[in-house]
Amino acid sequence: MFIVNVEGAIWNNDKWLIIERSKKEEHAGGLLSLVGGKVDMEGNTSDILERTLRREIFEEVGVKVKDKLDYVHSTSFVTDKSEHVVDIVFLCELESGEAFPKSPEEVEHVLWLTSEEVLSHPKTPIYLKESIKLAEMLKSKE
Repeated sequence: MFIVNVEGAIWNNDKWLIIERSKKEEHAGGLLSLVGGKVDMEGNTSDILERTLRREIFEEVGVKVKDKLDYVHSTSFVTDKSEHVVDIVFLCELESGEAFPKSPEEVEHVLWLTSEEVLSHPKTPIYLKESIKLAEMLKSKE
């Protein structure tokens, strides 16, 4: 079985909302990341990925995104604890709120960065670079 994780490539004014993960986080602590989290088991339900993403974004950085969420891509990886994860990234546009580390045990810092700044940042892992490149391509088609 997989853990299902969702992430939001949130953009506003040609910048991406990027977090620096808390160093306490067991996976990718101290690295830059999109905002997101694990899908909870809810039984029979609709729009679980979208609802989970909106909830995680609000819990972690205190902002709301617009209703339209566009699929960017999905990947899989194995954590240091040998947990198998499926990760799904959505393109989101900021609706309201000022982003801040609302959940400091998960989020160290909140940054608004251009694509170039994300791609050149020393704390950007390869998978974040890939997500930003794909989200940027999707955004430019809109």
